Amino acid sequence: MTLEDDARDYHRRPPAGKVEIATTKPTNTQRDLSLAYSPGVAAPCLDIAEDETAAYEYTAKGNLVGVVSNGSAVLGLGDIGAQASKPVMEGKGVLFKRFADIDVFDVEFDHDDPQAFVESVAAMEPTFGGINLEDIRAPECFEIEESLRDRMDIPVFHDDQHGTAIISGAALLNAADIADKELSSLNVTFSGAGAAATATARFYVSLGIPHENITLCDIDGVLSESRAEAGELDEYAEPFARGVDDGDLEDAIEGADVLVGLSVGGIVSQEMVRSMADNPIIFAMANPDPEIAYEDAKDARDDTVIMATGRSDYPNQVNNVLGFPFIFRGALDVRATEINEEMKRAAAEALANLARQDVPDAVVKAYGDGPLQFGPDYLIPKPLDQRVLYEVTPAVAEAAMESGAARRERDLDDYREELEARLGKSREMMRVVLNKAATNPKRVVLAEGEDEKMIRAASQLVEEGIAEPILVGRTKEILRTAEDLGLDFDPTIADPESGEWNHYVDHLYERRQRKGLTRTEAAELVRSDSNYFASVMVAMDDADAMLTGLTHHYPSALRPPLQIIGTADDADYAAGVYMLTFRNRVIFCADATVNLDPDENVLAEVTKHTAELARRFNVDPRAALLSYSDFGSVTNEGTRKPRDAVEQLHADPAVDFPVDGEMQADTALVEEMLTDTYDFAELDDPANVLVFPNLEAGNIGYKLLQRLGGAEAIGPMLVGMDKPVHVLQRGDEVKDIVNLAGVAVVDAQEE
Repeated sequence: MTLEDDARDYHRRPPAGKVEIATTKPTNTQRDLSLAYSPGVAAPCLDIAEDETAAYEYTAKGNLVGVVSNGSAVLGLGDIGAQASKPVMEGKGVLFKRFADIDVFDVEFDHDDPQAFVESVAAMEPTFGGINLEDIRAPECFEIEESLRDRMDIPVFHDDQHGTAIISGAALLNAADIADKELSSLNVTFSGAGAAATATARFYVSLGIPHENITLCDIDGVLSESRAEAGELDEYAEPFARGVDDGDLEDAIEGADVLVGLSVGGIVSQEMVRSMADNPIIFAMANPDPEIAYEDAKDARDDTVIMATGRSDYPNQVNNVLGFPFIFRGALDVRATEINEEMKRAAAEALANLARQDVPDAVVKAYGDGPLQFGPDYLIPKPLDQRVLYEVTPAVAEAAMESGAARRERDLDDYREELEARLGKSREMMRVVLNKAATNPKRVVLAEGEDEKMIRAASQLVEEGIAEPILVGRTKEILRTAEDLGLDFDPTIADPESGEWNHYVDHLYERRQRKGLTRTEAAELVRSDSNYFASVMVAMDDADAMLTGLTHHYPSALRPPLQIIGTADDADYAAGVYMLTFRNRVIFCADATVNLDPDENVLAEVTKHTAELARRFNVDPRAALLSYSDFGSVTNEGTRKPRDAVEQLHADPAVDFPVDGEMQADTALVEEMLTDTYDFAELDDPANVLVFPNLEAGNIGYKLLQRLGGAEAIGPMLVGMDKPVHVLQRGDEVKDIVNLAGVAVVDAQEE
């Protein structure tokens, strides 16, 4: 099948289209329905009648954008009409929801008259929190947007104009820096003089490009004053008319620092590129074929050609999805009356700054595992980089508040956390821990300190003030890798091959001499095994916590800290716990990594350790010890152990959380089964701590929940140790290292 056939099948597959409406409140009972509609709905209606701003509290208006078009200029398709444009507008709604959790109604008006279009859109102001104008031909699009901005008290944004301007503006800020050129000295030539080109030119002026340094060209050549005097230019292009001789694109490109292509493919030659100034910047954004092919532009000269296109198969894709969802998100959340120049500049500057930061592993993998590092081939973030939501959006909201466009003030720190929470429950939960960690950072030794991910994680830990990382490894190797990664931080390094570590050897020998370890062997382990080195460092209080496991099998990574640090005074066993986050639920699963076949004593202790861990995440624990039996329905050795463990816990006066078992998994998680079938159970609400009967069940269970239930997993977190130690999974990402380091810091704070 062709791409077109696949697309047709994709859209017609039941239910047809790409969007649906879902309820956000319960509708299960008669009372629910009476609250949702008659008679209860009258109360909020009357409140809104008294104060129209109450609509933001009682309705979805504050998270609802209208994507509005007449289908007169659909990208790549032209004037296809209102009805035919609907799949495009639905698709725009999908992007709003996917990237910024904004709901959309797409509205297609069969209007050729701009004034009729304006009247129809303006009449919908009570419905929407903002209006995204889409695929409207020029010059009508300018008139429509200006009229609606004047008439409406909510944000109105024509993405075809401003989206490209903002994203390419972010790329220009970084490209100029890389090329070592000042914005005020750049000469910029535009191929194209339509809506996107003129809006982009205006935006570049607001960024600092002198108006007189910008030359626009259309199909008839340079926009000159003589053409303006002859009446050839519309009122939106006329301000960019230059007092130069009439000429064509080839004339305008000569000597230019920047070429911005918003026209048609294949009209720029290598010879034209060679005529540009040193280290030229070329944004060839015609789709699907750029004004000059990426390879041709790069090969045209020997110096650095900084190139961007509108295509995803080349570096530096100028993609509007980096802008509109996050600009509207910020505007909606402060109830802005408009999207002004200050907000647009804030978005561009935040995008430019984000491109300079270390790129998460998940983003690198999504784009083929190629290097993504600030430079000529990485000017702007990738669309799938989730950080755009909580880096760009707060900048837009702040600009709205500072410029007077906002009707609601937001604390930016709290707002950033709210945005992170939109990305998933795990981020919300981890933010609790990371905030705690940042109040009193502790020393965390990273045993595999030469690994690139560990070095990147250390940089983030320092930057965010979460921990004081110590990298174990060869100093020269760590510094070289940090430099290659472009990380601007001064790492703390413990190099086992240099320095005086005899006291570490002595400590290890004393701990293990009656376990068959000679002093010579102890010296060799300290010098050559970073896990033993890091374990001794923590044991001797030279560090407060330890992370390892990224490049080791779990048992081999766990062995040294168990031997050297050991379990806590009140603990005989360690255990591995995963926190699984669902959309509206958090579950702690134990034990999934350590104890193969625990008896009742181990199960009871693991339950207490896991409950303590849950409290570090501000979760009140409710524990269930799982089996395939419910409260004695089956009696054998397997069901007896969790039953006996529960009896121990009930008899322990230190246990101050509800716990019960043995019980089946659905009994533990379904409220009706607990309250109806087993009303005697100690749990009044579903369990959030699940203790599995053995390692096999625990490992299988958490992975099924993760994969089939769509949960995000954080862990394994090691509980029961004398000092904080966490063993990563092989292949974990930088964010996993940072998260577990945060948990380790909070553990150390508790110590």
